[in-house]
Amino acid sequence: MIPPVDPWSRPAPVVRTSILSPASPDESASPAPVAAGATAPAEAPAEGFGATAQAVAAGTAAPSAFTPVPPDDSREASPFEGFDEDGPRRGWARGLLWTGIAVLVLGGLYTGAQWFYSDKVPSGTSVAGVDVGGLSRTAAEDRLESELGPRAAEPITLAAGEASTTLDPATAGLTFDAAGTAEELTSFSMNPARLWQHLFGGKNAEPLVTVDDAALDAQVEALRGSLEIEPVDGAVQFVDGAPTSTPAADGSALVTDEVPATITESWLVTDGPVELPTEPVEPTITQDETDAALALAEKVVSAPVVVSVGGQSPELPPEALAAAASFAATDGVLTLTFDGPALVQSVVDRTNDLLTAADDAHFVFRDGVPVIEGGQPGTTIDPAAIATAVTTAASGDERTATVELVESDPEQSVAALEALGIKEKVSEFSTPVPNVPVRTANLQRGAEKVNGTLVKPGETFSLVDTLSPITLEGGYYAAGIVESGRHTEGVGGGLSQMATTTYNAGFFAGLEDVEHRPHSYWFERYPAGREATIFVGSIDMKFKNDTPYGVLMQSWVGGGQLHVAVWSTKYYDVETSSSGKSNVVQPTTVTHSGADCAPTPAGSPGFSITNYRKVYREGELVKDESYRWTYKPDNAVVCE
Repeated sequence: MIPPVDPWSRPAPVVRTSILSPASPDESASPAPVAAGATAPAEAPAEGFGATAQAVAAGTAAPSAFTPVPPDDSREASPFEGFDEDGPRRGWARGLLWTGIAVLVLGGLYTGAQWFYSDKVPSGTSVAGVDVGGLSRTAAEDRLESELGPRAAEPITLAAGEASTTLDPATAGLTFDAAGTAEELTSFSMNPARLWQHLFGGKNAEPLVTVDDAALDAQVEALRGSLEIEPVDGAVQFVDGAPTSTPAADGSALVTDEVPATITESWLVTDGPVELPTEPVEPTITQDETDAALALAEKVVSAPVVVSVGGQSPELPPEALAAAASFAATDGVLTLTFDGPALVQSVVDRTNDLLTAADDAHFVFRDGVPVIEGGQPGTTIDPAAIATAVTTAASGDERTATVELVESDPEQSVAALEALGIKEKVSEFSTPVPNVPVRTANLQRGAEKVNGTLVKPGETFSLVDTLSPITLEGGYYAAGIVESGRHTEGVGGGLSQMATTTYNAGFFAGLEDVEHRPHSYWFERYPAGREATIFVGSIDMKFKNDTPYGVLMQSWVGGGQLHVAVWSTKYYDVETSSSGKSNVVQPTTVTHSGADCAPTPAGSPGFSITNYRKVYREGELVKDESYRWTYKPDNAVVCE
């Protein structure tokens, strides 16, 4: 009986063998006889190598049997040795071999097919609408370059909702890579999808695009203002006394993180504008807030508001309230506000002598000396107080606003004028007045304008501004002037004498000369080269108060002289000199024609002269100036 075998443990293979006794020399050529009728058992239970050894040792012949043979280490193993075995192991090995062979064969065929198609674009393939199916790499590149290249140079239209603009690809760092695109479609690949496309048709492929991220981001930022829509805040206003509103509206903003990728991915493959991603932006003043403010505005003008002030009770009608009311946006809320000064004026217009004006402090000359007058406070309504009171009244049902009169300070106080240090006359200059009544009248009017003019530290005095308007309505008359080198008449004639006299007063006070220009002809009543004229619109006489004290101008006509004095605190010491006349040219006679020609006698000669001024402060020279001027000869004029 054969012992059972564990199905999970294959038994070692057995080999049928014969164990023979040692042969004698004479028996070595023939096999050992077998006794008649004696046969070896076909199979006997294995007794192990011990039993066999005993039989050999006894010199007896061992019967034929299946017994294990120890492995022969000297024997070379055959790779097919396992196939001689019986059962499942032999079938598994054979199947593995054939599977491997099949894989190798199919793999070779697959690789060969991929290699065969590697230099061609799969049929039916297109790139951004350009058919490149079946073309070689070079041909595909050429076609892409010729058809997509021009498109790649065109501006890209970008759209963000209703807004749109254009983007230059080159400036944005976008480049179409035709060679790279062709290579992607034709390079050797083991991807089965590539072989499938070659066998059954290609697809719409994306163009290969290179991007300079920094350049693209910069262009997107630059174009943001053209693509984003600001939200519209709701608003409430009064139009012709009636409340109206502006509806609130959402805006839109670019989704910054997604825009560059959207442009890159859509370029060349999108028909029409590239739609950029946006997100809504809410207004600060919403529609709900606008509606609430509009309701309040309607309440404001629903009835008059009575203002109780100073024993009077003027009534402000709805139109007056609407004119002074407005809504201001603050922290997302429309706040009702009133214009305080406008309300004050509305109340004053509807009362009798409610307020008293403050009297500003000012200088006047008494007995030729400056004194300060005025400076008394007045009464007024505090603009902020009435605005608050009317806001409360107009927003509710109790429509009465109560306010108190308050003291109003003068704009110029006595203390402020006293602090200017105007206490002494620091310079004075005078020039003789010709006996020409109309001309003298102009000088008297000019002196009135200059007299009492205050020039604070750092301010600049302008004679033209002080005398203006130089018109008939301004109190001036037509008198002799010099215009374009000719003697004629004009309104304000003679005021150049005011310019000369005032210039010299400032000159000897040591004040900074900002602007002056002498006459073209010299008049003997003026110091040569140290005089000035004016002409509205082109020539002015200006000086700057460069002292720490105020400067008060004083002017009058008297004793046949025009006088100008400067009052202040003495700050500078002044020395002056002149070079004397040189290059003297005597006048001649010239002939003029025309209806406006006026014959005149010869005047002064022409000459050149230089004037010098040295200005000292506490003994130190602070200004060292010179001014040279050349006069023309005042020729006699004969009319044809």
